[in-house]
Amino acid sequence: MKPKAIILTGYGINCEEETAWCFEKTGGEAEIVHINDLIENPNRLSDYQILAIPGGFSYGDDTGSGNAYANKIKNNLTEQIINFAKQDKLIIGICNGFQILANTGLVPAIDDKYGERQVALMRNKTARYECRWTWLKNTSKKCVWTRDIDLLHLPVAHGEGNFYAESEILNKIKENDQVAFKYVNEDSSPANQKFPINPNGALEDIAAITDPSGRILGMMPHPERFLAFTNEEGWELKKERLIREGSALPKDGEGLKIFKNAVQYFL
Repeated sequence: MKPKAIILTGYGINCEEETAWCFEKTGGEAEIVHINDLIENPNRLSDYQILAIPGGFSYGDDTGSGNAYANKIKNNLTEQIINFAKQDKLIIGICNGFQILANTGLVPAIDDKYGERQVALMRNKTARYECRWTWLKNTSKKCVWTRDIDLLHLPVAHGEGNFYAESEILNKIKENDQVAFKYVNEDSSPANQKFPINPNGALEDIAAITDPSGRILGMMPHPERFLAFTNEEGWELKKERLIREGSALPKDGEGLKIFKNAVQYFL
């Protein structure tokens, strides 16, 4: 049986269709559900194995990125969402979704404190919206979503992706193997806070974190925006090189690896 993913949408979310397509492309089933419809019938969460909160600008980010959407969840769905998080199920928040996961306390959930906000995604150090491609290094052995991934090329598009945590929380995140991705150079060497390799100034170049179980992932870059070979920056040059080498042209984008790992977890 194909695992089912619920893709939450709502005012200002704009990546739900691509996210749903990625789950279906990699062997799952996906249903896009408005947050208001889930609030009306929260028990429907039990029908799904995967929960995804896509990117966008929920509620216009008027009170801070992901804050209003997170409050909507906390005020109406706290019990159901935390219960889902503690089961053998998967959750991903991408960009605005990561901000929502952080604000609701689903990541990093240090000391099993699900529902308590422990980290922040602050304004980019450039003080402007950053839309560019970045290189990511997988730095976690426990994260389900990043299995068998080493280096990944993905785009970012955000104004508030500057990851921050107090030193005590940050140390526990690192000790617990909860840093999923870091921004790096193309040769995998550390970004060392250098712009634009680290596009937002994130603390210790952190681009993604997971909860203690490795089943909940929050990440700023967009894997759903690299779903086909021709999505990638510089694909034209890669195409010419492959043709001259006599190699076959790939169809899929490497961002699909994230979603394939989630689907395979249940198969």
